[in-house]
Amino acid sequence: MALAKLIETAGIVAWPLLAFSVIGIALVIERIWFWLKIQSRQQQVITEVLRLYRSDIIATIRKLKQNADLPVARIFLEALALEEPTPTEFRLALETATQAELPGLKRFNTFFQTIITASPLLGLLGTVLGLIRSFSSLKIGDVGGTSTTGVTAGISEALVSTAMGIVVALAALLFASAFRGFYIRQLALIQEYCGQLELLYRRLYERGVKVNASP
Repeated sequence: MALAKLIETAGIVAWPLLAFSVIGIALVIERIWFWLKIQSRQQQVITEVLRLYRSDIIATIRKLKQNADLPVARIFLEALALEEPTPTEFRLALETATQAELPGLKRFNTFFQTIITASPLLGLLGTVLGLIRSFSSLKIGDVGGTSTTGVTAGISEALVSTAMGIVVALAALLFASAFRGFYIRQLALIQEYCGQLELLYRRLYERGVKVNASP
């Protein structure tokens, strides 16, 4: 009931702000689930993969396929799928696969930026509309009369719409900043893991050890 009253008070701009809020909440939940999944399993999986790679490439591939929902596992699989690559080719495969995973790590960033930018503008639009409504309700010589209701409603619309726009933008900004932090940290970890795998590959390659899963 309070939400309905809030929307009624804020006027027409409340609807796009409400849509931003609902969609934003859904995307925030998706992103939180995505990053929790990565952070809860990635370290253990990659440590096991790097250990297995020293002695059993088949078991390494199997382990990576079991965890193919992790970006770094998909990156490793792309490189290990090559047929006896040189160390340079192996490194390029890792770099290319990493670039292919970046859009997934930055998913929905554009939408969050849109919310951050558009919400305050919508709130400002609501402010202007509310002030227009207030001024249009004013009647000279009717101070304290029937025009007071329209003036009050217009001022309420102006204030509430502004507050809604700021709140929605601030919430989106906080989550977008957190997700950007996760992205930067994840990119650094991927580079670290890929560097460790590349080093292992070079050592095995120089010793002439078979380093692919093909028969």
